[in-house]
Amino acid sequence: MIDHGLMLLSPKVFLFAACLVCCVVSLATGSSWSTAATVGIALMGIGKAMGMHEGMVAGAVISGAYFGDKLSPLSDTTNLAPAVAGTDLFSHIRYMLNTTIPSIVLALLVFLGIGLFASASIEADGTEALRAAIEARFSIGWWLYLVPLAVVVMILRKVPALPALFIGMLLGALFAVIFQWTLLTELAGGSSWRGIYRVLLGSMGSGISVTTGNATVDELLVAKGMAGMLKTIWLILCAMVFGGAMEGTGLLQRLASAILSRVHSDGGLIAATASTCVVVNTTASDQYLSIVLPGRMFAPVYQERGLHPKVLSRALEDSGTVTSALVPWNTCGAYMGSVLGVATLTYLPFCFFNLLSPLMTILQGALNWRIARIAPKAR
Repeated sequence: MIDHGLMLLSPKVFLFAACLVCCVVSLATGSSWSTAATVGIALMGIGKAMGMHEGMVAGAVISGAYFGDKLSPLSDTTNLAPAVAGTDLFSHIRYMLNTTIPSIVLALLVFLGIGLFASASIEADGTEALRAAIEARFSIGWWLYLVPLAVVVMILRKVPALPALFIGMLLGALFAVIFQWTLLTELAGGSSWRGIYRVLLGSMGSGISVTTGNATVDELLVAKGMAGMLKTIWLILCAMVFGGAMEGTGLLQRLASAILSRVHSDGGLIAATASTCVVVNTTASDQYLSIVLPGRMFAPVYQERGLHPKVLSRALEDSGTVTSALVPWNTCGAYMGSVLGVATLTYLPFCFFNLLSPLMTILQGALNWRIARIAPKAR
């Protein structure tokens, strides 16, 4: 992917293309996490090889990944938000287009503008040198895309995570044996199957690095394996326990009630919902709580004001789902930072879609534009 990306993509359109590719993949899979862990990693490698700022590349990847996570009927949060608010899935998705499409269009235009007007820090001959270093060590061919394609197909068919990951690893190992035999024997120090097995198992568990003689490429060809995710897993477990404690003791409800007490209009209610989602993402460290808790608290108020439940579900997704990746100690922020290898606060300013989405829903609420209504509930 890195080799073909360097061949096909120009630095001027790279950020735009990276965001667009992630939009398509995440829309098809319904998962921002899967998108970041597959094409996202490859795009990070291509961007680094081109000399792009790593925060910009990660911002483009995450912006595209959360576009699909927010709109795909396969996404868990896209199903959760209307279920909590009390509306149906496809009404929720259609209504979200009013805020999601303007947000992603603005984000894409910004990424395109950055690419067109910012000078690229790597020349064409530098790109060729990187490709030459990669091709000297690996057998490159389009058939290698069968492995990530198989994983994407399993995601689309809703195969459980463990079998899908296991099959993906087995296919990766099989293709390595078939197409990268020379490299494997060099890493194993011989052609014995025991040595090959140890290299393959080590690459999955503790990580692996491949040297090419090119410092930039060598930096890209380092993987930490499953062991590299342990710190992130521990953080996610701690965040889930902390969020549960915050909800169980009523502290999150207290924070949300303080925000709700300042609501005096429909636009103010939408803004309060968005703010509460951000607060819960920051304090409870979990995107699911940022949807469920505000949804349960604000649903009666929306009914009393005669606002359709899809107004609430849209506000939950526009603010809860997308801002979770912007908090370093949130489960999503920790995951994205770990998988993409970029600190959360480094990519945060460049996640234009994630930053624009809550602002867009607040703006449309303040302007009272396309706010769906029903008969108010009797008090």
